[in-house]
Amino acid sequence: MILASAMLFSTGGAAVKLVALSAWQVASLRSGVAAAALLVILPEARSGWNRRTWIVGAAYATTMITFVIANKLTTAANAVFLQSVAPLYLLLLGPILLHEKIRRHQLFFMAALAGGMTMIFAGAQQISATAPDPLRGNIVGIVTGIAWAFTLIGLRWLGGISKTGSSASPAAARAVVCGNLIALLATLPLAVPMSGAKPIDWLTIAFLGIFQIAIAYVFLIRGIRRVGALEASLLILLEPVMSPLWAWIIHGERPSELALLGGAVIIAATATYTWFDRKPPPTRD
Repeated sequence: MILASAMLFSTGGAAVKLVALSAWQVASLRSGVAAAALLVILPEARSGWNRRTWIVGAAYATTMITFVIANKLTTAANAVFLQSVAPLYLLLLGPILLHEKIRRHQLFFMAALAGGMTMIFAGAQQISATAPDPLRGNIVGIVTGIAWAFTLIGLRWLGGISKTGSSASPAAARAVVCGNLIALLATLPLAVPMSGAKPIDWLTIAFLGIFQIAIAYVFLIRGIRRVGALEASLLILLEPVMSPLWAWIIHGERPSELALLGGAVIIAATATYTWFDRKPPPTRD
């Protein structure tokens, strides 16, 4: 289930680029379809909303909107790699928002993430049909990573996920639905009128909302309850690995070699940190 979730999530960049509509239109329609699908699939997300749900939902909505904008402006590889730097911001915000101290070994992890992000920006910013403004897209990609870090902190605040990310509760589902509704409403004024859309655009929007978000999220919360935090964290890394591949297969998009190297550093550092930061098994008395 987690592998299927990561695979569906990874199609986002290529699918967003396939739609001829603007970033605001894609963001609005995708979130609207996703919210409706999640409300149908997850009955537990239909009630129990409170002020915290809306606050965390706002952070998630920012993630959703900026992810679409970044993919419209830069390569899918850069967009997903920059979002994957979220653990760096999570560790930086931890002492302030979660009262968690930064440990010495985490400094090496943070340095690796910062180095990978630097490589992405240092790579050649070639303008192409699928990446018309790479620099601005990369900047928006950083905002996506920061927003995703705030979302993860918010889910911890809601009790929607455990500290290790090994469990999920209805609170997380409510925040995800709320976030999609906020994204729909926030972008709708900039999305209308929606003229000139072709059937392929509407089909792709439906795929993005139903499968790339809703079904993928359901797979994730179902699967994460059945495996350990370590396995879940490592399996979900399939998303940043596959996203550039889908963009290359469908659009022929080729990110710079340095950007790919930076992405590899981010993925490898995250996998290594996840492995060595796992809790040791309990000892028997």
